[in-house]
Amino acid sequence: MSIITNNIIPGNHGRVFGTNAKEDVDLETIETKLLEIDGIKEVAINKNIFPREFTVYSTKIIDIREVETKVKSAGFHAIPKENLDI
Repeated sequence: MSIITNNIIPGNHGRVFGTNAKEDVDLETIETKLLEIDGIKEVAINKNIFPREFTVYSTKIIDIREVETKVKSAGFHAIPKENLDI
C-alpha cells in the first residue's frame, strides 16, 4: 500500500468515505467526532446520495484507520471510497 492509499493527504482534495449513518443527527455526531482528531480542519457531509458520504479535509497526513476508529466509536462505519488523484 502507499502513503496516498492509507492516508488523508493535506490540501483541497480531501478523502471521501461512505457511511451507514442515515439520520442527520447521526451524521452530525460523526462530524463532531472527526473534528476531535488533530489535523482535521473540515468534514463535508453529502446528504443527497445513499449511502451517505462525507469528505474529510486535513492540515496534515492522517491515517484512515484513525478516521474509521473514530466513526466506529460513534456506532457507525466509515469506508474509504476513492483515492486521491495526483
